[in-house]
Amino acid sequence: MYPAELVKPMREDLTKVGFEELHTAEAVETALAKPGTTLIVVNSVCGCAAANARPGARMSIQNAKRPTNLVTVFAGVDKEAVDKAREHMIPFPPSSPCMALFKDGELVHMLERHHIEGRPAEIIAENLVDAYNEYC
Repeated sequence: MYPAELVKPMREDLTKVGFEELHTAEAVETALAKPGTTLIVVNSVCGCAAANARPGARMSIQNAKRPTNLVTVFAGVDKEAVDKAREHMIPFPPSSPCMALFKDGELVHMLERHHIEGRPAEIIAENLVDAYNEYC
């Protein structure tokens, strides 16, 4: 587990723009039970999370259509919540960072680490915006 003071600014990258942190399996279940669309960002300390994933997620929510619910779990910190989120992302293998869009609790769009790593934040945002325009 990473120290809280290390991940605090990484968490705030998302919470300052409206993402809700989930720390337990129950919180993940509650979030996914809400009607509408839910974006789950599995946050990470890695460089591609800082350079690509978090900025891409932030940019994407500037779109006119966006998820009803924005939530995040932190790999290496919120183990119980991350494990529960990943259960809902099957058949995709665990990766972090990653982003999953759910509609009424059903997985409808997935961005795995290999879709994020090495791609500019603008491309990540564009991918998410396309999904929002289709499902939100």
